[in-house]
Amino acid sequence: MKARNAGRANFLLVYVREAHASDEWVTPDNEKAGIRYPQPRTEEERRAAALRCLEGLRTTMPVVVDGMDDAVARAWGAWPDRLYVIDAEGRVAWRGGPGPFGFLPAEAEEALARLEEGGRRP
Repeated sequence: MKARNAGRANFLLVYVREAHASDEWVTPDNEKAGIRYPQPRTEEERRAAALRCLEGLRTTMPVVVDGMDDAVARAWGAWPDRLYVIDAEGRVAWRGGPGPFGFLPAEAEEALARLEEGGRRP
C-alpha cells in the first residue's frame, strides 16, 4: 500500500504493546510460528521488541515506539492494531476497526482516494 501511494501520502507505523506476549496471551498461531516474546517492561525492551517486529515485517515505513505508559495506544484506540488516514490538516479522515479483523488496508486506500477526489490531501 505504501508503494502504491508513494507521493500521495506519508506512512508511519507506531509500535505499541505486544498483543500476544508469551507471558500474557499466547495464540496457537504464534506458537506454531515460534513467536514467543514476553511483554516488555522497560522502554529499552519495547524498542528491542519493535526492532524484532520490523525485521520480521521488513517494512520500509518510519517507525515510532509508544512509551511504557501506552499513551498513544490509549488515545488512538490502537491496540492491538489499527489503521488511520489523517488528512493534511491533521484530522482523522478514516479510522479502521481494531485488528486483526478490522485491519483492512483496502478500506484505508479507498479513504486516501476519497481525500484526493475531494480535493483534500492526506
